[in-house]
Order: sequence, then structure tokens, then C-alpha cells
Amino acid sequence: MGNSPGAADPSAADPSSEPRRPPQVARRHLALYVLSVGVLMIVLDTTVVTVALPTIQAQLRFTPTSLTWVLNAYLLTYGGFLLLGGRLGDLYGARRLFLAGLALFTLASLGCGLAHTQLELIVARAVQGVGGAVVTAVSLSLILQLFTEPAERAAALGVYGFIAAAGGGVGELLGGVLTQAFGWPAVFLINLPIGAGVLVLTARLVPRGEAARGARTLDVAGAVVITTALMIAVYGIVGVNAAGWASLRTTGLLACAAVLLATFVLIERRVREPLMPLRLFKLRNVVTANAVGVLWAAGIFVWFVTAALYLQHVLGYDPLRIGLAFLPADVLTAVLSAGASARIVMRFGIRAPVVCGLALTVAGLALFACARLDGAFVWDVLPGMVLIGIGSGIGFNPVFLAATNDVDPEESGLASGIVNTSFMMGGALGLAALTSVADAHTRTLLTAGTVLRAALNDGYHLAFWLGALLTACAAALAALVLRPRIATMPQDETPAPA
Repeated sequence: MGNSPGAADPSAADPSSEPRRPPQVARRHLALYVLSVGVLMIVLDTTVVTVALPTIQAQLRFTPTSLTWVLNAYLLTYGGFLLLGGRLGDLYGARRLFLAGLALFTLASLGCGLAHTQLELIVARAVQGVGGAVVTAVSLSLILQLFTEPAERAAALGVYGFIAAAGGGVGELLGGVLTQAFGWPAVFLINLPIGAGVLVLTARLVPRGEAARGARTLDVAGAVVITTALMIAVYGIVGVNAAGWASLRTTGLLACAAVLLATFVLIERRVREPLMPLRLFKLRNVVTANAVGVLWAAGIFVWFVTAALYLQHVLGYDPLRIGLAFLPADVLTAVLSAGASARIVMRFGIRAPVVCGLALTVAGLALFACARLDGAFVWDVLPGMVLIGIGSGIGFNPVFLAATNDVDPEESGLASGIVNTSFMMGGALGLAALTSVADAHTRTLLTAGTVLRAALNDGYHLAFWLGALLTACAAALAALVLRPRIATMPQDETPAPA
């Protein structure tokens, strides 16, 4: 017997299985959830490890300085391979690269969990970063390929944002539970069943799609130069707090990264098929969204880290209470990303929710900058958490839409890689810069005789104010430059019902 014309899976041979197969719309949404869970695993891995660091330090005998490389090794390769991962997805198929990156990340997680020495763990973490960068870079491209109609795309990105935000929220709590119950290897080994399940379901649910038309040639020189430049920049940034901004190490590394970036631009102007076509930066929304992403990520990263420090060192919270304190912001971000964000974008366009979200984030950061030394959760923590959660929930998805919506479908992986790189680099640079300024202010107060808690609190206040300033600059940029429209992509299929 033949298959029905509207069957979701033409390869199925058993007619009796026809009613059990999901329709095409349901299949695409199931694929969306599977892709989002894959990204959730990447997000979780950046937060659950933080809670396990003291145990890792004790059992593997890391020094305080060398322990930072459990985090830095991951950031180094993650930041360096985002652009290359996105471009490889465009050239050879986003689905293929997603599966390869996820398999690499899962195997590296096994290596982390089985590590018995410092070197083994650090190397495995670096490999994790490569896999995580590829998965992150191409996941948005796959979602954009699955959902081409504006309302569908906005809703799909809402689900993606919801799951990513949920990962950030539960990461610290899950890390504490796993470490306490099963030991630190569990925070890595938990990725094995998740990764295996996502691999199988992605292979079954996500269509193969098309790779780049014509010759699939990779700009090798550009790929080597930009990957090296990003890795050197990340290496310089993550060491700022230890070496200082004016040190020869920091200035030398950042200068080297700047020279390599300039070299990359020259290569891209001359090569026939560039890794990153410079014409993308003639698209106003692409440039503006990436600039907004850099500034907003700086403010959000500073808030996340500094708020945790305020709760721990000023208010005396333990790790579990710190995780619970962040839940209001995480829940609001997740819920609004999944629901209201898409409706707001379809009603008001891209610009209005971005500006509104940024303004609410500025207000939340300002409230944290006024938090008292003997503050109470209800009055000094919760209001800022709520404002930042709402602002992030309605604003993050439109930024990603603006960054990817105007590019051609065959370059969507590159565009998503660029915006992810912007967020990552903006967050890392902003965190290093603002925490350094705050630390210097705290040391000055301590030298003048201020008690430790008060000096720490004033330093945190300065970091919050500076984060609010950067976020306000992002809001002004979005209000003045960002185009509000949403491009409508041609499509062959009927949109999903609301």
C-alpha cells in the first residue's frame, strides 16, 4: 500500500501506523523541544559545575589559581568556535553539525566524569567547549529552518528561550543536589542519558535540510585566524581579575587578538567565499542587535555574579538559598519567553519589546545598586529580581530575531553564531571589567578603614550601577537605530494554528 499524501514520514511502510504518526506541525514542534533540550544541556553545564568547584578542588587538589581553568578551559574553546561552528553548519548542514557537536559534548562529559587528574579534567572541559559551541551556533539555525512564518518563528524562539532560561535557573540547585548525593562526577555524567536521547530523537525528527548550494569550500585561513583571535581574547579576558587590566599579559593578549581580528577582516575582503561575508554588517538590524547583545550581556552577567556575591557575603545566604533567591527572575524569564514574548513581538514588532525589556533591566539593576547592608529579601532582592526577569523574558527573543531575521536562510547559522559570540564576549568582557572596578573600589574602602561587609556592599553597588549604565546605552541604541519590522520568509507550508 502507498503512503497518504500528507504523511509526516513518507518512509513508513506499515499503513496501520499512519494514525499514530504525528502530523507535520506536531512533528516540527516536537523537534523544537528536542533541540531546546540539547541546548538546555549546554546551559546546565555552565552552572552546575560552579557549585561543584569546591569539591573538585578538594578531591583533585587544585590550587585556587588552577581551579579557574575548570571554567576557563570551557569558555576558551566555546568562545573560539562559535563562528566556525555556525559557518560549518551553513556549509555542510546544520542538522549534521548539531549531531556531531552533541556527540562530541556528550563524550567529553564522560571524559570529565571519569577524570582522575587535573589535566584530564581540563582537557575534557576544553573539548566540551568545542561541542557546546557547535550545538549553540547551529541550534538557532535549525529552529529558523523549521519555522519560517513570523508568528511561528517568534513562538518557537519563545520556547527555546524558556528552556534555556529554565536551565540557568535550575543549574545551581541541580549542581548542589548531584554533588551532595553522588559526588562531583555526577554533574558531568548526567549529560550522558540526556545527550543520547537528544541524539536519537534529533536524527528521527529533524529533517536533513539542504547544505550550501554550489561548491562547499571553507575559508580555512579566515577560520584559523578568527578562531585563534577569539580564543586569545577570551584567554586575556578571563585572566583580568588575576593579572589586572594594565598588566603586560592582558594588554599583550588583547592587542594580539585585535591584530588578528584586523587580519581576519582583510582576509574576508579578499577571499572568494568568505567565512563571514562582511556584507552582513551592512544590515542595520544585524549590527544593532549584536551591539545591543554585547551591552546587555555585560549588564546581565554582572548582575548574575554580583547578586550572588551580595547574597552570600553581605546577607549571609548559603548556596541553596542563593539558588532559590534567583528563582523569581528565572521563572519570569522562562514563562514570558515561552508565552507573552511572541505575542508582543507580533503585536508591536521587534523594537518596542527590546527597548521595554532593557528599560526594566536597568530599573532592576538600579534597585540592586540601592540594596541595604542589612537588607531583607522581600524589599532589597525580590523587586530587582522581578524587574530583571520580566525584562529578560520579553526582550531577549526579539534581539535574536533582529540578529537573524534579515539574513538569507543559507547564512542563518552564521548569523546565530555571530549573535551568540556577541553575547558571550560581551558578558565575559563586561564581567571582567566591572568586577575589576568594583574590587578596586572595595580595596580602596578597606584601606580607608571601612569594615569588610560595608566595603563589599559598596563595591557591589558600583558594579550594579555600571551594569545599569551599559544596559541603558543598549536601550538607547535599540530605540534610535533598530528597525521594528519582522521580515516574512517565503514558505510552502500552512502556518501552525495559534
